[in-house]
Amino acid sequence: MTDHPEWYRDAVVYSLDVKTFADGNGDGIGDFVGLRDRLDYLEDLGVTCLWLLPFYPSPWRDNGYDVADYYGIDERLGTMGDFQRFVADAHDRGMYVLADVVFNHTSTEHQWFQRAREGDEEYRDYYLWTDDPADAPEEETIFPGEEEDVWTYDEAADAYYYHQFYHFQPDLNVSNPAVQEEMERVLQFWTERGIDGFRVDAATPMISAKGTDPVSIDEPHALFKRMKAAVSAVDEDTVLLAEADDEPKRLKQYFGDGDEFDLLLSFVANAHLVWALVDENADHLAEAFDRLPAYADIVEAGQWANFLRNFDELNLGPLPFEEFQRAFEAIGADPDTRIYGRGVRRRLAPILEGDTDRIACATSLCFALPGTPIVVAGDEIGMGDELSLPGRDAVRTPIQWTDEPSGGFSSADAEEFVRPLVEGEYGPEVVNVADQRADPDSLLARVRELIATRKACPELSRGEQSVVDTDDSTVFVHRSDWDGTTLLTAHNVGPDAVTVPLDTPDDVATHLLGPGGYSLDSDTLTVELGGYDYCWLRFGRPKTRST
Repeated sequence: MTDHPEWYRDAVVYSLDVKTFADGNGDGIGDFVGLRDRLDYLEDLGVTCLWLLPFYPSPWRDNGYDVADYYGIDERLGTMGDFQRFVADAHDRGMYVLADVVFNHTSTEHQWFQRAREGDEEYRDYYLWTDDPADAPEEETIFPGEEEDVWTYDEAADAYYYHQFYHFQPDLNVSNPAVQEEMERVLQFWTERGIDGFRVDAATPMISAKGTDPVSIDEPHALFKRMKAAVSAVDEDTVLLAEADDEPKRLKQYFGDGDEFDLLLSFVANAHLVWALVDENADHLAEAFDRLPAYADIVEAGQWANFLRNFDELNLGPLPFEEFQRAFEAIGADPDTRIYGRGVRRRLAPILEGDTDRIACATSLCFALPGTPIVVAGDEIGMGDELSLPGRDAVRTPIQWTDEPSGGFSSADAEEFVRPLVEGEYGPEVVNVADQRADPDSLLARVRELIATRKACPELSRGEQSVVDTDDSTVFVHRSDWDGTTLLTAHNVGPDAVTVPLDTPDDVATHLLGPGGYSLDSDTLTVELGGYDYCWLRFGRPKTRST
């Protein structure tokens, strides 16, 4: 087993988009100056790692995932100096910084593609081309309904180029050794500038068979090993996080022998978790544990990254087909919220009907899963979505800092904002950071408490993990055993109070978190949970650690 970093195991990750987080220069676009000004808030929240969506120069036709230059900062977000001052200040506060990196494709405006289409043979092989798409296997795009073909004709090249995503995002030929060397240089460039890790976008499409042949990598995971080696050569504590939306049986491969990815976004757990919350049936979440590789089989090499929402659609595709159909009908009851035939373009709060107790229970349950928890910017205050915006932009609106018409996001006129603010029942006059910071019973206060507790529970990223059977379908109980202690978490995803009898791991318990209560009688533990309630308990004494 290859040595690899440990800091990510007890991290709490906060995902944010610089352009919608905070505007520091008054032009209506978030930037690194504004983000740096809000670091005190993030430190107070307690998160330990900031995951930044793409900040590179880009046409922003796909929220920055259409990269035009891997080595710069988009001028609308600031300068390289602004970026490095932000990183230094984040590090001073004990926060790590992850950067999104997009190697499956580039923008058509990237110089590599421009040189390729103009006839430069070296760069031509950076992409995938054909004279006749009819010779290629039939294939659906990643975005059905928005893109109908994976081949687009380029007049300058007089050929068709391949793209799994949008037509302005041509796929890189990652089987080309020259492209792999470019990827290494990009990773090392940003690692040398203080980035502590990378979230690798579209890891599964990267190594899929592509093009007319179709072109594939002989040993796909050798590419990820090479990426890991490249960053480790600069800083051995650098972490790789994979967006690997693959079949459950294949997920273990992405960890390698501790020499590929340290973290995998668990889309399987995410789909089952949200469906359990909406259907008020914890059995759906237990099913995810049955489908995923056993935690004991991956924990030495890495761990899951767990989340409730991201800045894309809620992807229900990982659910078994019959459950997918039910979930899609329920969560996407409004046809306007459905997207790509697999997902829903809604934030967490509207999905859970704006109920603070339900949202807090959902967040607690996500944090109680084995792995590293992720909070999406705005979810800590229960932000809503703006369905008048196209596609996934509905869940990508500016952060609401105050109850002002501007939401405290920018001093610019609202029509100059990079995206409009949410309107209506989730608008800034109702949902904002300032009001919730002043309210000890707010969702923000509860999330802050959850973050502090999760950081003090190393059991959830080590040791033996198991789901505890109960007789109540609304209750999910999870047990973690490590270093002489047992962490027991119980969650009620239903509206009615329940009493749950369990075997007690020990005769002394410490209540760590949650409104829920408990009692101990001989060898029986009784957990008492209200509707949408949770309770975290620890038993035993640590053998080698102080907490």
